[in-house]
Amino acid sequence: MRSQRLDPLIKVTQQRQDDAARTVAEREQVVREQQERLDALRRYAEEYAASPANATISPALLVNRIAFRERLNAAVVQQAGIVDQSRRVSDVERARLMLASRETLVLEKLADSYRAQEAQVEQAKAQRELDEIGSRRRTNTAALAVGEGESA
Repeated sequence: MRSQRLDPLIKVTQQRQDDAARTVAEREQVVREQQERLDALRRYAEEYAASPANATISPALLVNRIAFRERLNAAVVQQAGIVDQSRRVSDVERARLMLASRETLVLEKLADSYRAQEAQVEQAKAQRELDEIGSRRRTNTAALAVGEGESA
């Protein structure tokens, strides 16, 4: 049975597909977490950029504030890069999942095709056996009819 020989291959491809799906889920979780960090950094940078309008700031504090804003903006840029990289990795893993799914689907279709062919062969075999039984009955019936005609 060719279809049964494909079962171990199908199990392996299904396992790969499951592994790829888990990896995609993990990567998407990482992307969400990185995006949340980026959003939090952006909100903090916006809040920090809005300086109090009525407060007077000494030159030393102003220099510190500007330096901190620059570091904060650099952190936002760096985190945006991390988010982009995480998305690229997630996209690669999603493509691997699609390939694994396609491979599994192809093998499952091939196994289904083999099973259908095997079923047709079995049906043809059963039909031949039934035809053979019917033919024997007709032969036996004809022989009985001839035998009864001779004894009459």
